[in-house]
Amino acid sequence: MTALDARLGLAAQVARRIEDEIIGLGWPIGHNLGSESQLRDRYGISRSVLREAVRLVEHHQVARMRRGPGGGLFVVLPDAAPATRAMVIYLDYLGTSVEDLAHARLLLEPVAASLAADRLTEEGIARLRRTLRHEEDRLHEPGARSQDALHVLLGELSGNPALRLFIDVLTRLTTRYAHTARPSPSRAVEVKDDSRLGHVEIVDAVVAGDPGPARARLTAHLTEVAEWLAAHRVPSTGYGAMARAPHPAGEAPARLAELVAARIHDEIAGDGWRVGTVLGSEAELLARHGVSRAVLREAVRLLEHHAVARMRRGPGGGLIVAAPEPGAGIDTMALYLDHQAVTGEDLRVVREALELGALQRVAARRGEPEVAERLRTALRPAAAMAGPGRTGAELFHTELAALSGNPVLAIFLRIITELWNRHTAAARHPAPGPETAEEVERVHRRIMEAILDGDDSVARHRMRRHLEALTAWWH
Repeated sequence: MTALDARLGLAAQVARRIEDEIIGLGWPIGHNLGSESQLRDRYGISRSVLREAVRLVEHHQVARMRRGPGGGLFVVLPDAAPATRAMVIYLDYLGTSVEDLAHARLLLEPVAASLAADRLTEEGIARLRRTLRHEEDRLHEPGARSQDALHVLLGELSGNPALRLFIDVLTRLTTRYAHTARPSPSRAVEVKDDSRLGHVEIVDAVVAGDPGPARARLTAHLTEVAEWLAAHRVPSTGYGAMARAPHPAGEAPARLAELVAARIHDEIAGDGWRVGTVLGSEAELLARHGVSRAVLREAVRLLEHHAVARMRRGPGGGLIVAAPEPGAGIDTMALYLDHQAVTGEDLRVVREALELGALQRVAARRGEPEVAERLRTALRPAAAMAGPGRTGAELFHTELAALSGNPVLAIFLRIITELWNRHTAAARHPAPGPETAEEVERVHRRIMEAILDGDDSVARHRMRRHLEALTAWWH
């Protein structure tokens, strides 16, 4: 391990401790965690390690360092938007299919519609109807063909922060795919009108407080959207144009760095994500984006943080396209959900939808030797040594999601797992004892046996009861 690797590893540990402290304090927005010197003394680290840790905390959108008199590391209102955007592009990079996208939306959005129908207020009714009026006003406008504002609003009105966040990712990815479709102008208007009429039916059911019809109408609508996308989507070719949009004037350097990183991100995606391609030297990138060296270098740090690109110094160097890794986005989303005071019941609702969806797909593959082999491997005692922060219990659920073949389910379940680990660690509740671990392993084995025996209803029953039991550990 190099000295740089050791410093970055220590910085990541310190960042995690700072974030755990913020969670433990209950996210006191505006609270000063301490000056640079105080933080160095508290954690016993060098200035360079602390500054790297602070960059990670800032990238995770949980705190910002303010320099000068009265300065320090201040807790901020978290913003999941950068991570959400990165997650959308990562899922696109993985080759997420329209079928995968539709599958995830059909698992989550009808649940949101049902919850919204149960808890709708007068204000919610007004917001739903304003959204419908806005859609009608924009019916003949050229440009974006997707009409996803209603779907995002239903996620919000569900009162479940995890549902809202995941639906935001899904609708953004749908919009990304819809932009690659090429219907004629007249057909585009017809499609928008059909979508609007479907939305009217959904809103009517939600406003009437009818969860069953709300779910049914939203399911039918999403099925139509998926069929249309599957029939009309063509390979993406033009996201680089987004990257050339001008910077808003007067942006703060930190925000400007995020915008530059987003432009480069889109440029990479628009070019087909050719790993290993050199995007240009530092001098060339400075000229291309018209920003200071400090802003560009912070943008590069953001790209490196998400493993989107890496800067190679020296002759023949430059910013090189990398294979993205979702870890940073998963961290940010988990932290954001903790701030949103997501409850154990919120997580159970979302996790049940995702895990039962994964279970259904795995059950359809039960005849493949790989399925039984990987599930049994995940249940072996050695699986508990799967890696830092990962238990054998988690590995069973991870394998189910991976075997489903749907990358959206796998990513969303990783976010929930990370949220669970961070929240419970910061809450400092006693860990389950050996008896509990043995019981969890026994339940996992019984779920696996039902899957492999072809008894889908029992497998679903056991999974539901298992997730209900896990919810009791959330405090």
